[in-house]
Amino acid sequence: MHRGTLNFLWSQKVQHKRNPQLNKNGELIHLLSTEGLSKQLLTHILDTAENFVSISDREVKKVPLLRGKSVFNLFFENSTRTRTTFEIAAKRLSADVINLDIAKSSTSKGESLLDTIANLSAMAADIFVVRHSESGAPYLIAQNTAPHVHVVNAGDGRHAHPTQGLLDMYTIRRYKGDFSNLCVAVVGDVLHSRVARSDIHALTTLGCAEVRVVGPKTLVPADMAQMGVKVFNNFDEGIKDCDVVIMLRLQNERMNGALLPSSQEYFKGFGLTPQKLALAKPDAIVMHPGPINRGVEIDSAVVDGPQSVILPQVTFGIAVRMAVMSIVAGNEA
Repeated sequence: MHRGTLNFLWSQKVQHKRNPQLNKNGELIHLLSTEGLSKQLLTHILDTAENFVSISDREVKKVPLLRGKSVFNLFFENSTRTRTTFEIAAKRLSADVINLDIAKSSTSKGESLLDTIANLSAMAADIFVVRHSESGAPYLIAQNTAPHVHVVNAGDGRHAHPTQGLLDMYTIRRYKGDFSNLCVAVVGDVLHSRVARSDIHALTTLGCAEVRVVGPKTLVPADMAQMGVKVFNNFDEGIKDCDVVIMLRLQNERMNGALLPSSQEYFKGFGLTPQKLALAKPDAIVMHPGPINRGVEIDSAVVDGPQSVILPQVTFGIAVRMAVMSIVAGNEA
């Protein structure tokens, strides 16, 4: 599918009268973005995830909610953390999991995205988990599947990464409780980050008291303030007195041109060290969606320190993805 076509279709989605993620009863049938989801629905997902967290402590780590269902993992971009946690989540729900090898699939031979989906749908797919480099690809798939097939966006271009946003919200709620008194800083390469957008939409919908975006001018979109956040181009000011610091990876692979002098200079200005973390509240937690670039956006002493909840984020990600798949599979279009 041509890049312009996907972006056009995504822009048409924005103008769509009804949220394509929901059925006529307002129930979640696809998860494409945290944007447009109500506080009630976001809370329902987080509450459902809470019920799944303890499963990892059981001797038998399975529940039968998706028994007989087929989950197809379609990762057109490389991933370790997201793909693996989706696979674990689906298997814990007792689903049959099929991981498509994109490098060896017909897509690599010129088959269109929708023809690939049509053929996989003919194999009795129930859920497609999709990661794609083009914004809008999961939406395009959702618009062209049978009513009983559900699509979960595992990251599309620069647009959204809703399950990462949801697991971030779960982590924050787990450690901090109510969002209404929190100050959260999203720090780093916001320009290229789909995680940042998903986090910001979710945080504002859940009633976070203050959401800050912190980064150099070259890595912060000019219209970011329109999303209801406060923008800081000074790192120290941006994280001062924050309850939560979400560090973002510097995405060099998505950058066109020299947006930064060097990774070393970036670390000097916007790298999180123990000394700079002291500017946040004493009980502030540090998060990161991964993969981590130690010594680029965050110091190893912070990654491995007492305020880091980066590894719990990964654990909670399994429960959140179980929640999402179980909810969408339980609702018809």
